[in-house]
Amino acid sequence: MSEIPSVQWFPGHMAKTRRLMEKCLPLVDIIVEIRDARIPASSQNPEIEKLVSGKPRVIILNKCDVADERANRAWCSYLNGSNVKALSADCKSGKGLKAFMPTVNEVLKDLLERRQQKGMAGRPVRMMVVGIPNVGKSSFINRLAGNKRTKVEDRPGVTRGQQWVKLSDGSELLDMPGVLWPKFEDPKVGMYLAFTGAVKDDILDLESLTSHLLEVLNREYRELLCARYSLTDTEGLTGYELLRMVGKKRGMLVSGGEVNTERAAIMVLDEFRSGKVGRITLELPPKT
Repeated sequence: MSEIPSVQWFPGHMAKTRRLMEKCLPLVDIIVEIRDARIPASSQNPEIEKLVSGKPRVIILNKCDVADERANRAWCSYLNGSNVKALSADCKSGKGLKAFMPTVNEVLKDLLERRQQKGMAGRPVRMMVVGIPNVGKSSFINRLAGNKRTKVEDRPGVTRGQQWVKLSDGSELLDMPGVLWPKFEDPKVGMYLAFTGAVKDDILDLESLTSHLLEVLNREYRELLCARYSLTDTEGLTGYELLRMVGKKRGMLVSGGEVNTERAAIMVLDEFRSGKVGRITLELPPKT
């Protein structure tokens, strides 16, 4: 594979969010961490991991409908622990979210029993919703709340301020803006975040990024890639060669018969992110 591009994006409001998160932690009973099911490791913010260490947590692997089904099961099994439970869901459609509140109650079983004994059974469960930009926090909250209190846009960094949302059962969600971390130590992490749209496209070289994505797909999901773009004999091709092939197949030509690789790159990224290429997971859990 060609050299992985360096991707970094940490606007000032993200540092502010980190401080706000730390301040609000004592107010909540449990952390709801939303991750991208296609990249469960890379979409885990290590800064959040440090901040919430010790707090009960439910991890939702969102966008499970565009991730590899077997990988979803493997990740849920790997992430489940005594104080942490994981479930896969599609927050836009609500698939998998029926299990959310029962899972919260399971994780908080001891706390809820203590409250019952103290005559505090009616006290609402308060949850902080955290995750990286564009991972689906607002869609999750809107689906649970049954309304559109939280602004949802398909671009990273939309929710800027903290918002409390009350659910029908009395539970309360504290929505935190999406936050990345100052430096991606592993270049592959930044690249995967860019593939899935957690990093703003306008700071990226999309042709280079898409070339790398095509190399990954050609190695890990060649059958899906070839089926989507009617390709054959792709073994050993570079990402840029694949990008030109895709552009040519889709008739994205400019004067002189040259392929408009910029247009082709935008299309491939859009089709990967929307699941049109197929159900794809770029990371698997470590073998235990």
